Amino acid sequence: MFDDKKLWKDRSVHRLKEFGVYLRYILNGHLVVVLLFLVGTAAFYYQNWISSLSREFPAEIIIAVILGIFLTHSPVYTFLLEADQVFLIPLEARLRSYFLRSGMLSLVFQGYILLMIFALVMPMYAHVSENGFQSFFIFLIILLVIKGWNIAVNWKIHYYVQPSVYTWDMIVRYFINVLFTFLLFKNAHILFLVLFAFIMASYYRSFYVRTKKMGLKWDLLIAQEEKRMASFYRLANLFTDVPKLKDTVKRRKWLDWLINRISFSQDKTFDYLYARTFLRSSDYLGLFIRLTVIGGFALYFISFGAGQIVLSLLFIYLTGFQLLPLWNHHQNKLWIDLYPVTQDHKTTAFHSLLMRILFIQSSIFTVIMLFKGEWIFSLIILFSGLLFSFLFVNVYSKKRLKA
Repeated sequence: MFDDKKLWKDRSVHRLKEFGVYLRYILNGHLVVVLLFLVGTAAFYYQNWISSLSREFPAEIIIAVILGIFLTHSPVYTFLLEADQVFLIPLEARLRSYFLRSGMLSLVFQGYILLMIFALVMPMYAHVSENGFQSFFIFLIILLVIKGWNIAVNWKIHYYVQPSVYTWDMIVRYFINVLFTFLLFKNAHILFLVLFAFIMASYYRSFYVRTKKMGLKWDLLIAQEEKRMASFYRLANLFTDVPKLKDTVKRRKWLDWLINRISFSQDKTFDYLYARTFLRSSDYLGLFIRLTVIGGFALYFISFGAGQIVLSLLFIYLTGFQLLPLWNHHQNKLWIDLYPVTQDHKTTAFHSLLMRILFIQSSIFTVIMLFKGEWIFSLIILFSGLLFSFLFVNVYSKKRLKA
């Protein structure tokens, strides 16, 4: 006898246990200490920035744009597996309570994230508004209701095959979320809010009516679930080996000119392999770009010289630390052992690539400081970044890879 309640309980408990296992590795890492330092530094400058705002600052618009992103992105965590396309599709009509529980759990998790973001932007609103923090809980309840609406609409969209429907739905819901949130924080007349509530209800009903005779697109739901888990596995893989992690590859032909600079010789075999891996596989290149962009913005807006130096070194460390898994990226491929190349060439190639990446990042941070006109600190960041990169690669990474 099929029991959808037991199925959901087994799937959700197994997934939460899996999260718990990997989170222990992540939270026990000393990377958390670095992140806490970054958060503390950001909070200090954020508070100083808020205190400098005038009453005319458009806080409502900024808050609406930020919250609109987190309101619109409302996936449903279904815990579906690839085999479900075969075994559960015939039982789709009996899985309503299963998906309802998934939606409620999604609302709890995403509501918590929304609470964190709302708590982050609320001081900005309280500073420029006469209401202060008095409306915090009222706003929070309304935002959670809007979040539930977004999750419900997003679920109905999964009955469609056309990609254009998903794109337009994201655009329409984002603008609805932004406008409603803006009016909410602007203390607009209640009639405007009621009007938008009616529009949101009509929007959901239109999809509800049209999807009554449609079936769920299981392949899309499963693909989205696998994509979410792959992102978590990549994060956990920075701290421990994750057997379930699947490699993803992108061609990125526009970067071939970097590969072509490597000489075609036997001793450069691993230079070529690691360079290709960095540019194509998983999110190594994306990770480097994200950390460099975030670090660059932080350096540009922070005016405390010593803090800029420490911040640049922290981002160089974060980049180097999160690129260390590149060393074991091909460890499960037996054909790598057939290369007629010694282990020393492999080690040298990896350290050489890591050194170049960190040197490039140090140079970018230096250029940003030069752009600000801070010549002395730019030179300090350059030399300290190059020295730190050298020590990280030749001391820290060698010990880490031998452990």
